[in-house]
Amino acid sequence: MYTHCVHCQRALGQNEVLEAFPVGQRVAFDEAQGRLWVVCRACERWNLAPFESRWEAIEQAERAYRGTRVRMATDNIGLARMPDGTSLIRVGRPLRPEFAAWRYGDQFGRRRRRMWLTGGAATVGVAALVGGAFATGAGIIVLSPLLNVSAALMAASNARLRMIPLAHPDGDWFLPFGNPRLVPGTDADGWAIEVGWNRRLETPTTSWKTWVTPAPGGNNGENGRVTLHGELAREALAKLLPSVNGGGAAPARVQQAVSLLDEAGGPERMLSWAVAQRRAWGVKQTFGDTGDLGYIPREARLAIEMAVHEDRERRALLGELAELERAWLEAERIARIADQLLVPDEITQRLTELRRQSDAR
Repeated sequence: MYTHCVHCQRALGQNEVLEAFPVGQRVAFDEAQGRLWVVCRACERWNLAPFESRWEAIEQAERAYRGTRVRMATDNIGLARMPDGTSLIRVGRPLRPEFAAWRYGDQFGRRRRRMWLTGGAATVGVAALVGGAFATGAGIIVLSPLLNVSAALMAASNARLRMIPLAHPDGDWFLPFGNPRLVPGTDADGWAIEVGWNRRLETPTTSWKTWVTPAPGGNNGENGRVTLHGELAREALAKLLPSVNGGGAAPARVQQAVSLLDEAGGPERMLSWAVAQRRAWGVKQTFGDTGDLGYIPREARLAIEMAVHEDRERRALLGELAELERAWLEAERIARIADQLLVPDEITQRLTELRRQSDAR
């Protein structure tokens, strides 16, 4: 049973409602399509449950939903809250705009609120720092070290978003640097992405210490670029776009992104359609390279994130379950690494010794 979000690697929590699937505190299900998701409360993204875990859990979710009176619903989507605090989202047959409002509105809205809260707190903190310093007669020289520390903490926070290794076409791994760039592709998809890299890794299970120490030669910037096609590109976009779209969006902007998906012909055609728009978007850009996903219209990059997410689910539902299982296993692996970030090496060694002694007994 998998327990961590495949997108942000945070713990999904537990519920007491679904005996067949006790994972998550917000569960969405579509009985007609046979789909079951766990909605991560940290990033609000929807995690498609493994195939073998769905059917009995969906039946239990339907019975629990019908058995509660604390619910609200439209014609196609309903929300019910269980006595233990678990929320059940029942999906019927909604049109794309209605489903998108439920599925993506929460996650983009949450990011937007977090951005405003973080920005507001930082502004208030700096203002209080400057005001207090001058009130006590301190000069700007006294403030400089504090401001440098603040800048360093913000840079470290931003860098953390890009510390998940991406697969390289050569078979090894790399740590990305900067925004991905959408470029025309040479395969049947017609699109690819170009990504800068900071360092190469032999394995994705490299110790976290490798990620936070300076790159060889002392260069912490871009050391090269690589072009990704096909599944490698989709996987990289799934990991990088939440950072690119870190500012979130208002509901009206989400609806604009949904309209772009329809204009493009659906999620599976969104990226090839976006490649054709590069020149038109580039003419309107003030900064950034043509195709840089950080500088194309906001609704377009939101639509691309939606398209990548839905396209990966579609592939999993069509039978490519190995991809879904691999995503869950990777989430568990990264979560284990994250859990060890604040654990001293001597504690880890001692736990290993105790386990060895226990096994011997």
